Amino acid sequence: MLNFVFHEPKIPGNTGNAIRLAACTGARLHLIEPLAFNFDDAHLRRAGLDYHDLADVVIHSNWEAAKEYFGNDRRIFAFTSHTENNYADERYRDEDVLLFGTEPTGLPADVLNDPFITKHLRIPMLPGRRSLNLANSASIVVYEAWRQLNFIAAADIS
Repeated sequence: MLNFVFHEPKIPGNTGNAIRLAACTGARLHLIEPLAFNFDDAHLRRAGLDYHDLADVVIHSNWEAAKEYFGNDRRIFAFTSHTENNYADERYRDEDVLLFGTEPTGLPADVLNDPFITKHLRIPMLPGRRSLNLANSASIVVYEAWRQLNFIAAADIS
């Protein structure tokens, strides 16, 4: 199972969309506290629609707790605009962890520089653009990784 992580998310709609992404792909969503909202937030509920019960969501109290959960046997890819490593060039494996930073600042330096991180990756953009939406970024990468894994457990066309 693929894992994707939102580090200290701020915008409830992005997390709601991520819950829907997790439900539709079978990936596990991890949220690292503190969260800037609660699960009763109307924007979160609206973005996640009725997918909350279908998604696998794990909440970690901090980065250290998340690292302990993942252990040393998983590859963790940190997404940042400050690398030349293109996400599309990576060969993803089941159980990989895709780590995304908070809106609007991205991952903090202590997380990016943590030796626990396997590799920094970026999603290419045109020059002069600051960043993509967090939920859109996660969708791009989760679907690429799932594609490489032959869309494990995807529904058949009927």
